[in-house]
Amino acid sequence: MSLSPLMVRILSGAVVLVVCLGAIFLGVYGVVGLCVLLTALMLWEFRGLSDKMGSRAPSWLLYPLGSYITFSGTFLRGISLQLILSIALVGGLLVFLFLPGRREGLGRWAMGMAGALYIGLPMNCYLLLYFSGHGGLGWVVFVILAAALTDVLALLVGSRLGRTPFFRRISPHKTVEGAVAGLIGAVLVMVFGSLVTLGLPLQHAVAIGILVGIGAEGGDLVESQMKRIGGVKDSSSLIPGHGGALDRFDSILFPAILVFYYASFGGLLR
Repeated sequence: MSLSPLMVRILSGAVVLVVCLGAIFLGVYGVVGLCVLLTALMLWEFRGLSDKMGSRAPSWLLYPLGSYITFSGTFLRGISLQLILSIALVGGLLVFLFLPGRREGLGRWAMGMAGALYIGLPMNCYLLLYFSGHGGLGWVVFVILAAALTDVLALLVGSRLGRTPFFRRISPHKTVEGAVAGLIGAVLVMVFGSLVTLGLPLQHAVAIGILVGIGAEGGDLVESQMKRIGGVKDSSSLIPGHGGALDRFDSILFPAILVFYYASFGGLLR
């Protein structure tokens, strides 16, 4: 008996989630290995997407800068991130402007910078959350679970009960009903996570859940827009029912940034 495309998507997503959580629970080596793998895959897929969007991100800028941003402040502390970004900003731009035959140099440079930030900054925030203290593991696990549930509920409720289009121009299958269900799911996960391990006041748990839901749905829309501009259905074909790593993990990227800065400014990390 063959499985429906929706069921294939759900099952493969569940397998990926279990593998990722398993790596996280292995400890520091599992976390680092997972970050290296996911960062490399998503940077590689972004480079392919950038080519379809009209300005191929240069490997010599995208991969080193994206990798440094990912591990800055945790494993890479010798050189400030501000200095590295300044070198990439000024040096990379000058290289592209003055090399002969680089008519689209400015666009390629901008795409390389954008890709490194788009992927490197969220992964960096996950590492900063993980190493923030005794509750670091809980932060990472529950943010990922909340973002994943947002994605699943938005898909299930949207496909079954959705009637009102949500950003139809970017993603015609998304619905308001699905988005609301995803948002509620994220809040419930963060409230549960607070009760189990994080120990957050209820208002902070709800606020973080809302941020995760908004970030997850926003990240999904951003990647959908990139694929629409590039005229492709998936970022690659690595994961059955999902496409590539970016297609699967687009919804967990932005939540990490929102949660890390909310928790940092609110004094919630210990």
